[in-house]
Amino acid sequence: MKTESASTMTATDTHPVEGDTIKSLQTVLAAIPDTVNGSGALKSAGHVIVDSLIAHGVERTFVVPGESFLDVLDGLHGSGIETVVCRHEGGAAYMAEADGKMNQRPGVAMVTRGPGAANAHVGLHTAWQDSTPMLLFVGLIPFAHRDREAFQEFDIKAWFDTGAKRVMVLDHPERASEIVAEAMFAAMSGRPGPVVVGLPEDIIRARIDPALHPAIPVASGGMSSTDAGALAEALAQSKKPLFVTGGNDWSQDAARELTEWLETHHIPAAAEWRTQGTVSFDSPCYVGPIGYGRPRPTFDLLEETDLLVFVGTVPGDVITDGFVCRQDWNKKNFLVTIDPSLRGRSGPVSRQILAKPEAFVRDLVNIDAPVKEEWKAWTARMRAEQQSFARLPPSAPGDGPAKMNTLMANLVPLLPEDAMVTFGAGEHTNWAHRYFPTRRYASMISARNGSMGYSVPSAIAASLASPNRRVVTIAGDGEFLMNGQELATAAQYGATPLIIVMDNQEYGTIRTHQERHYPSRVSGTQLKNPDFGMMARAFGGFGITVTEDKDVPAALEAALAAIDQDGVFALVHLVVEQRVKAY
Repeated sequence: MKTESASTMTATDTHPVEGDTIKSLQTVLAAIPDTVNGSGALKSAGHVIVDSLIAHGVERTFVVPGESFLDVLDGLHGSGIETVVCRHEGGAAYMAEADGKMNQRPGVAMVTRGPGAANAHVGLHTAWQDSTPMLLFVGLIPFAHRDREAFQEFDIKAWFDTGAKRVMVLDHPERASEIVAEAMFAAMSGRPGPVVVGLPEDIIRARIDPALHPAIPVASGGMSSTDAGALAEALAQSKKPLFVTGGNDWSQDAARELTEWLETHHIPAAAEWRTQGTVSFDSPCYVGPIGYGRPRPTFDLLEETDLLVFVGTVPGDVITDGFVCRQDWNKKNFLVTIDPSLRGRSGPVSRQILAKPEAFVRDLVNIDAPVKEEWKAWTARMRAEQQSFARLPPSAPGDGPAKMNTLMANLVPLLPEDAMVTFGAGEHTNWAHRYFPTRRYASMISARNGSMGYSVPSAIAASLASPNRRVVTIAGDGEFLMNGQELATAAQYGATPLIIVMDNQEYGTIRTHQERHYPSRVSGTQLKNPDFGMMARAFGGFGITVTEDKDVPAALEAALAAIDQDGVFALVHLVVEQRVKAY
């Protein structure tokens, strides 16, 4: 097995050798003096890593501690970076991934070797498919113990190479700050994504010069004059243009400027699945979400439009309904993405504009396309469809079991302008797609890879990042229990999300597929659940279980009061009927 070390290994060796002399790395590290050219005291590589994270603007890291990276934990002590101790590596990785979605820098998670790294893999896959900048630091066995089946040993590159943009191992302590800078750059440059950094426990204890590597600038691209000319010409020829926004590489300013330009020109915009809010829910140009379970009008949009402009994303599997929609090579598609490889793209490409959304919008606003009457009619028609789709159901409770429609009808009018929603995967998410008023970029944080267990961790990360915003998460009963233990993390660090658990006693999405392909043969999808309201109270928050629709408004009012007056998270356990859907 090949390793990145200064030593070499043979098939029969059990430890590093150099000729006939066996010399442990610990001996070499111990011989390093405590000063550098008399200029001052050294720092451990682990502490320098923390200093580098601070220099790159990292405000918090999500960790499950391990003995393999104790020196980094020691560096975090009193550092100014908030260390959020989580209850499971999957929860920590999800929180870091969500943090990366909300910021223009990577979210950071730290876990230990072997089992810890395995548990964190789910968050890494989410970051990979969702194009989220994220760093996963993994403590490793001592350098000199490699390839000896040491406790919790694993091959970090073999595990993560296919699911991360880069996998780096700090084998030379003096490169500690450089590797942090390289990892940050790799996570943010091009199509954003996760980077894994391995930290051998003896290497990070080595004392080194504490000088920090500067941040590496990330290119944002932009429209060339020929790009702008081609887009202007395509718009001039178009009668039914459509923009589709997506991805996590936006700024709030870019989202606002794009919205203003679209409204000025009466051009409609749809949102990639689970990325609503880039163009405001209230904008006269916003025409709804496109993705699994989409309302029919936005599905038809993809075929009807004569000019499709994707910004920050590409027409992939989910948008095209399994590589079926918008596959005609005669269709006109402009793809605006900083990824030159167009990874995940399907269907025609009329032109690629190599730019991050912010750079594209900066140049787009200089295109003063004439407004056409066809554009006004086209946009107004689709906007009316969206408004009809998003119109709230009656708020007055009915008889019988609790209903998500009643909850949403009572919740939405109480939400402030900057409210945000998070969720994982399942049919329960469609109530957010349909009704939640996403009015700014990063007001919908979700797992577009369909990963369950994301709701509670993402809500905690959002609440910690934006403590003054109303954060709501909608979880299914199956999805909630995959990381519900992170309520302990919420209580410990003062996160105050409103958690709605829609309990229909089944894995609903899978049941829907099952009924489609194996009707009336229910197998492997049914659940028996505990009292989630009681569970929330046990963790130190507010919890209430609602079974009757008439009790929904009062339960919601009590939950919001607990958040605002008592400063705790609140959970509403809504026990609903099976097979009731948002649309």
